[in-house]
Amino acid sequence: MAITINKKAYHNYEILQTFEAGIVLTGPEVKSIKQGKINLKGSYVQINSQGIPWLINAHVDPYAPAAQVQKEYDPTQSRKILLHKKEINSLIGKLKTRGLSLIPLKVFVKNNIIKLEIGLARGKKKWDKREDIKKRDIDKKIKKALKEKFKTF
Repeated sequence: MAITINKKAYHNYEILQTFEAGIVLTGPEVKSIKQGKINLKGSYVQINSQGIPWLINAHVDPYAPAAQVQKEYDPTQSRKILLHKKEINSLIGKLKTRGLSLIPLKVFVKNNIIKLEIGLARGKKKWDKREDIKKRDIDKKIKKALKEKFKTF
């Protein structure tokens, strides 16, 4: 079950490969995310010099009942991402390629655990985005025409 999807990432980037990762959260953050109060717009994943991936700039609203207790809560704090060592080493090698970056794609619940899907992505040029929009419009027109044609039968 998807909690949130980063639609801008699919528009601005060409997704080459996806990874399922865990994320280190506090208790109130888990409750807030399960209520859907997370925003991935403008966030990215960075691997530091020790080889630990971090989710940067993801906004998690404070959980209302815990807000009175947690006065110093930062909603855009960096959060540690949990991946297998083999996956991290693979990503480090691939990120050395010019133009590739790690983007969070969606947050979802799997077996009652909050997971993050991250994607190895390459930025699209403006003309790539225009082509995607044209393809989408053509597909919509085709579906509409087929629907009207079969409606008469």
